[in-house]
Amino acid sequence: MDQQMPPGWIPDSLNPRGYRNLNEVLQRTVADNRDKIAFTSFGLELSYAELDRLSDAFAVYLQQETNLQPGDRIAIQMPNLNQYPVSVFGALKAGLIVVNTNPLYTPRELKHQFVDSGAKALIVHKSMAHNVDKIIAETPLEHVFVTQVADLHSPMKRLLINSVIKYVKRMEPAYNLPQAVELRHAINSKLGQQPTAVELNSSDIAVLQYTGGTTGVSKGAMLTHANLISNCLQGVKLISGADDHWADKVVAPLPLYHIYAFTISMAVLELGGNNLLIANPRDINGFVKELKNHSISAFIGLNTLFVALCNHKDFAQVDFSRLKVTLSGGMALTFDAANTWREATGCKILEAYGLTETSPAVAMNPPLDIRIGTIGPPVAETEVKIIGTEGQTLGEGEPGELCVKGPQVMLGYWQRESATSTCFTDDGYFITGDVAIWEPDGYLKIVDRAKDMINVSGFNVYPNEVEDVVTSHPKVVECAAVGEPDKHSGELVKLYVVAKEEVSVKEIRDWCKERLTAYKVPKVVEFTDELPKSNVGKVLRRMLRKDAA
Repeated sequence: MDQQMPPGWIPDSLNPRGYRNLNEVLQRTVADNRDKIAFTSFGLELSYAELDRLSDAFAVYLQQETNLQPGDRIAIQMPNLNQYPVSVFGALKAGLIVVNTNPLYTPRELKHQFVDSGAKALIVHKSMAHNVDKIIAETPLEHVFVTQVADLHSPMKRLLINSVIKYVKRMEPAYNLPQAVELRHAINSKLGQQPTAVELNSSDIAVLQYTGGTTGVSKGAMLTHANLISNCLQGVKLISGADDHWADKVVAPLPLYHIYAFTISMAVLELGGNNLLIANPRDINGFVKELKNHSISAFIGLNTLFVALCNHKDFAQVDFSRLKVTLSGGMALTFDAANTWREATGCKILEAYGLTETSPAVAMNPPLDIRIGTIGPPVAETEVKIIGTEGQTLGEGEPGELCVKGPQVMLGYWQRESATSTCFTDDGYFITGDVAIWEPDGYLKIVDRAKDMINVSGFNVYPNEVEDVVTSHPKVVECAAVGEPDKHSGELVKLYVVAKEEVSVKEIRDWCKERLTAYKVPKVVEFTDELPKSNVGKVLRRMLRKDAA
């Protein structure tokens, strides 16, 4: 590789079809797989032709009925539903930049993301619209589209499913967004029309994927069409070594707003496969019930999900006869979980490693040579080096900071030049913040996580954000958040609090629940007279982590 890679670089070795943008990926795969099923959700099978037709219609609506222009940002906030890929490709066909938004975000978190990204439009599931209502006046949002679970189903099924969710389960709190347009109506009003073609280069931003990076400030990683296509094709190249038909029916329980699931779903599409979407994987009973209806070829998960499924009494009734690939990412895979899954399904788990900033995959175990406890070798066309505290390159077996260069590495952080410059080495490697070693066989092994980040079931929690929220409580002087090992979620958030007056654990947790997504809320709160600090006053989280462990 050259020292500095151009932002639109997609290696020819990965890209024999010459894709320049994600729309061309869809165009090609629709031409080859029109009648095959692309996505399945709540019993509705969406063919490639229908995905193309519906996303065309939405793109036409965006172009004709809004003031949105190519390069504008559109946020998408919904669980795993067929409307998700329709919305994504509709937005991309209109030349917009997708801002993936966590459905669980609180109003405070939503406001930050919408303001920071400058999003002018939002597609939101009605169960989350009440939170948007609370902050929309403080954001640049001009257009809002709302949707319900069964909006793409036939009229009778749509009425039945949506009514149960709204009136029986009461999962759609009241909201007041008078400017909101029903996504279903927007699409139906333009069916059969073709959007005006938009010129998209491989170096153009496709997605703003928000992350704390190696600090606690939530930033938008600018992922270009080249980044996402490259990583999609890197995954296809490696995983297809397991079986030509691994993508026939891929269980996608992880949220598509998460870059791990987003990119894998693109890889499945590129192969003409079927993504089986699971809207609520935390409902293990419902999840297993759905799995029993299918003969699955691949499963995309993470450690906590593997453990929960294997512990379910009916999991053994699922048909695993065609299961060829199980991919693990997002958090460390334990030996116990890997062995239990293999015994239950007959399929080994291949562990991968990645970050939001790398679209995400950096390294992955080859399916025919899996080594539990490692993250495998770097994926194709990817350079990795491990550096010491002075920036020197380290050799085999020497632990140091993992640095990555490749076509999947982000353009940088949205409107944050300083943060971007500090996370790259002078020779263009992205600095991950994770500590790794080279094994003698060329595999990589993560030996420590980024210094302070807490990993709760595959989701990053950055202590600074939790601490900022808690210290805004009038009874708190200062606090520190650290990760504590947890058998269910990998880690949980533990909070040490120095209070100025008497305050209860419940008060602290309730304060957090109003302002933070549930997985960020401290599970354990401990009061202390003082926090350990360095001679310059910096809180020494490592001492607290030692105590927490």
